[in-house]
Amino acid sequence: MPAPDLHDIDDLRESEDGRDLTLRWSGQISLTRRILAVNIFALLLLAGGFFYLDSYRSRILDSRVAQAGREARLIGEALAAVAPALRDPLIVRLGNDTGSRIRLYDAAGKPIVDSRLLGLRNFVLQDPDKEDWGQDVARFLDAVIDIVVMAPRAPLYRERGAGQSWPDVDRARRHQRISATVWRAPDRTPVITASAPLPRGGVVMTTVNARDITRTVRIERFRLSMVLLLVSIVSVLLSLFLARTIVRPLRRLARAAVRVRLGRAREVVVPRLPSRRDELGMLARALSDMSLALRARIDATEAFAADVTHEMKNPLASLRSAVEGLSRVRDPALQEQLMAIVRDDVHRLDRLISDISDASRLDAQLSRAKFEPVDMATLIDGLLAQRTARGVERDIRIRFDRGTDGPFVILGEGARLERVIENVIDNAVSFSPDGGLITVSTVRGAQHLVIRIEDEGPGVPEDARDAIFRRFHSVRPESETFGRHSGLGLAIARTIVEGHQGSITVESREDRLGGARFVIRIPLNDS
Repeated sequence: MPAPDLHDIDDLRESEDGRDLTLRWSGQISLTRRILAVNIFALLLLAGGFFYLDSYRSRILDSRVAQAGREARLIGEALAAVAPALRDPLIVRLGNDTGSRIRLYDAAGKPIVDSRLLGLRNFVLQDPDKEDWGQDVARFLDAVIDIVVMAPRAPLYRERGAGQSWPDVDRARRHQRISATVWRAPDRTPVITASAPLPRGGVVMTTVNARDITRTVRIERFRLSMVLLLVSIVSVLLSLFLARTIVRPLRRLARAAVRVRLGRAREVVVPRLPSRRDELGMLARALSDMSLALRARIDATEAFAADVTHEMKNPLASLRSAVEGLSRVRDPALQEQLMAIVRDDVHRLDRLISDISDASRLDAQLSRAKFEPVDMATLIDGLLAQRTARGVERDIRIRFDRGTDGPFVILGEGARLERVIENVIDNAVSFSPDGGLITVSTVRGAQHLVIRIEDEGPGVPEDARDAIFRRFHSVRPESETFGRHSGLGLAIARTIVEGHQGSITVESREDRLGGARFVIRIPLNDS
């Protein structure tokens, strides 16, 4: 295997550090605030439409500048086509029609005619100091947006006095082409001046205050503000609703989990949220099931500890009585009987402690076990061959009926499954009569492997068929020596089978011979 590149390790560490930093940063903010922040960020992107209005205003202004240049050219051509006596009335009429202030200059750039001097007052600049506060706010917003989008600032419009010329007039006079300029009025509205050369010499200049452009942009900005405000209110309300539907159940689950952690699992009822079919409902039901399983595990542990204490007291009490009797008895025969009791109790304690150790570690070992394909027919065949080689007590016979519909392969741990078969056969041997027959058979079902172990004993009463699988529950035949079994064999077998996603039950045989039939079902491995 090639050694890892140091650069890759550094990149991995940097990415992990970045994730840790992100988690530490986000962990300081509540879920409600994060939901609000995400939605508000989306609204801020929508608010960028305010800056789009600047390009909208620029396009309108460019169109009006081109229009002002065309009007100046047409006005110049119209004035050149009329007699000098009709020029002044035409200027007034054209000024009224275009809304412009019209001025004529001679070839030297000196003013000749001004529509204002002719009585036309259609060009008046507003004094910002005399307007209401609403216009002040509008102008402030205009300035802020211009600064943010870095819009070029037009020069301030000021009237030219005697001896001062207009740039547009100079350019039109010298280059004989149309020239237009955008100025800024004191109230931040655009002023457009346009000059066009006259066919017979001289220049005509028009001046218009395009307040309608500013008014149009401000109206659109107001409409966008109303839309943004409405969307913001709806977004905040939806965010709060979403946060409430997520955060409140999470808080309830967190409080229940804290109470479970503090050791109050018995009195905690984890909400299951049955009306919710989303991921939170799944989480609530999973936590509830987990708490119930934890409660059952705690109860089982307490019951197991109590059973262990009870089962340990009996041999210890017998052992103590025998040891105390040895110190007082002088008869060798009685001493030998007491020593036999001591040996039996010691063997019983050793067997009991071994079985208790196996039973207490079984769940943890099964959770870590690595399941592999196991041919149960081969396993049972080998196990029975070993028992036959060792010899079976009381001339009891064991027969294996291997089904013909194999293979009988399951996923499991061979040693544990062998323990199951061993424990059930031991139980059958205990209850079988002398010379009896124990039959082990395998049958392949639709989805499960079915293993049956039948004996010719007295059978199991129907009301005790569940109790025999409990720990330390032991009902032994009268002929069996007391203390040979700990009462954990069938309990261990059921734990192992359930750890393999199977089941084990007991029922009566259907033939006239009577006896018990243990049925083990384990899922097949068809892959």
